[in-house]
Amino acid sequence: MGRINGTALIIAALVVTVGALAFPVWSYADRSGTGEANLNAGSVSTRWGPLSATDRDFLVKVRLAGLWEIPAGQQAVERAPSKAVKEAGDHLIVGHTDLDQRVRGVASQLGVELPNQPNAQQQGWLRELTDASGEDYQRKFANLLRVSHGKVFSLIAQVRDTTRNSLVRQLASDANQTVLDHITMLEGTGYVDFDAIANDTAGKSTASPTGPPPPGGNAPPQPDPAGPTGDVSGTSRPSPGAPGTVNTDRPEPQM
Repeated sequence: MGRINGTALIIAALVVTVGALAFPVWSYADRSGTGEANLNAGSVSTRWGPLSATDRDFLVKVRLAGLWEIPAGQQAVERAPSKAVKEAGDHLIVGHTDLDQRVRGVASQLGVELPNQPNAQQQGWLRELTDASGEDYQRKFANLLRVSHGKVFSLIAQVRDTTRNSLVRQLASDANQTVLDHITMLEGTGYVDFDAIANDTAGKSTASPTGPPPPGGNAPPQPDPAGPTGDVSGTSRPSPGAPGTVNTDRPEPQM
């Protein structure tokens, strides 16, 4: 009986030891079902770095944006009563024609298939614009395009931050400048409903807002300026351009 008990204790100790050794392996972040495992499972190797599922989705969305925003911009140039909306349409045409050339080149190098038609929702937006006229048309144009650009803006930031592919990273940088330029032009029309955008975003958020308390009526103390200490002579300069302007001067795409 003593020999049996001793053997059982040895077996139990071995099980505990094996379990302790196996637990760190099982608990690594790349085990099945984790975000890292999903990232790796959805990625393929390329000479420019791993290409993730999010990267490929980004390429498709850049292409789709051009497929509906170029005709929307052309329609604005031809139909809009105001100069500001016509100018916004012009920026859509120029910016997305440039981006389309870039995304087609990147997709060709990476072997990603791109669509040739706007999706159903985008086709519906184009029909909605076609059916509108006058002030109603201008308001619909400014808000449909502004909301659309705002949504893709967050995707661009995510891709630019996380992609491991150098071609996708450069395209995200180019798209960021283009989309910010278009947002600026659309807001400059005076037709964007900022309350509607804010309320729509707030309605989809579950997080409580953070930050300083609401102003109480008295002017807060002026904060100290931020800057280097000591004698530091920088060689770089702030980005050129007046407030509210966007520099979209970019090199020709490398095909």
